[in-house]
Amino acid sequence: MAKKATYGSVKRFGSRYGKKTRDRFGAIEVEQRKKHKCPYCNYERVRREAIGIWKCEKCETKFTSKAYTVAKPTAIKLEVNEE
Repeated sequence: MAKKATYGSVKRFGSRYGKKTRDRFGAIEVEQRKKHKCPYCNYERVRREAIGIWKCEKCETKFTSKAYTVAKPTAIKLEVNEE
């Protein structure tokens, strides 16, 4: 018996837009809706509130990051010229 495909949230599109596009969109939606790790308290309690706006449910920190996933915080590099 063949394995039955599961489409998750992209089944709302039906047969429109093509399989490749629906698969890519489904992967993006799964990534944005899962809980992410907070860069401040390191707990997996961060949820997306809006495009690029994230909120940690534990420490109540609100911060900005990428649109669909929380990016690693960039290290600030200071260059000191000793002349």
